[in-house]
Amino acid sequence: MGQKKDLTGSEKSKIVRYLAEGCSSLKIAKLLKRDHRTIKRFIQNSQQGRKKRVEKPRRKITAHELRKVKRAAAKMPLATSLAIFQSCNITGVPKSTRCAILRDMAKVRKAERRPPLNKTHKLKRQDWAKKYLKTDFSKVLWTDEMRVSLDGPDGWARGWIGKGQRAPVPLRRQQGGGGVLVWAGIIKGELVGPFRVEDGVKLNSQSYCKFLEDTFFKQWYRKKSASFKKNMIFMQDNAPSHASKYSTAWLARKGLKEEKLMTWPPCSPDLNPIENLWSIIKCEIYKEGKQYTSLNSVWEAVVAAARNVDGEQIKTLTGSMDGRLLSVLAKKGGYIGR
Repeated sequence: MGQKKDLTGSEKSKIVRYLAEGCSSLKIAKLLKRDHRTIKRFIQNSQQGRKKRVEKPRRKITAHELRKVKRAAAKMPLATSLAIFQSCNITGVPKSTRCAILRDMAKVRKAERRPPLNKTHKLKRQDWAKKYLKTDFSKVLWTDEMRVSLDGPDGWARGWIGKGQRAPVPLRRQQGGGGVLVWAGIIKGELVGPFRVEDGVKLNSQSYCKFLEDTFFKQWYRKKSASFKKNMIFMQDNAPSHASKYSTAWLARKGLKEEKLMTWPPCSPDLNPIENLWSIIKCEIYKEGKQYTSLNSVWEAVVAAARNVDGEQIKTLTGSMDGRLLSVLAKKGGYIGR
């Protein structure tokens, strides 16, 4: 019998079974037609088991250096462990040691997606929920803008945050930058748009109203019946271009005023069902880490993804409003899950 280098998985299983039956290593070697030394070596290695990992001692960090690291972590939210230690002029510390030290005084967090709500915000959200609690939301047109970039949704990576600190809220650019600004609306089970804002156009009050005239009013609203227009409620958030006196007066001349123009509470993207539509579209266009080489290509992807959203999905989103209002009241104006 020639000696072979490795035992197969099947042979190893048979050795274990034969040992359980009380067979000797020599008998097992004969049954498997393998060299006796190979069988003995496998049995010995199995009996020894895995060696315990010996942890190397951490580099000694002085109390003074620890205080410097703690101050740096507080001043540099979401920074990497390397950046924090470098700012303290502490070098030669491996990553595992840096992270172990930081765990005693900080934790890894992502940036907050939503700004914290103060007492006034919560009261206004509750007042809004009470005001519209009996509204027929099938008649509300929910609108919003979304900016899509070539490389995926904007955001910060994880980073270290000192214990007791809040993660900072990143600046979210609605306009400008290397992306496409998209406007759309949803009502009952219907999608309005999406419409693309011309590249390089910054949405101020005048350009916003002109955009609505050229897209929403001319391409969709004017085709609707008089009874539909009479009952429709127009919703928009409190972006400066939306809530300005100029835009409000312009919409009033279009017939969207008073009860036909929904008031909107501050800091409330969680109450707008179209935000969920943006999530659906972004998941589709950026799936598997998809990136784009031109603004036209990412716009085409948005249009294709929007076409794949069927009426039942949109109806589910707009039909969730009663539950959202009740959740706001139950949470005393706090954020709700979307």
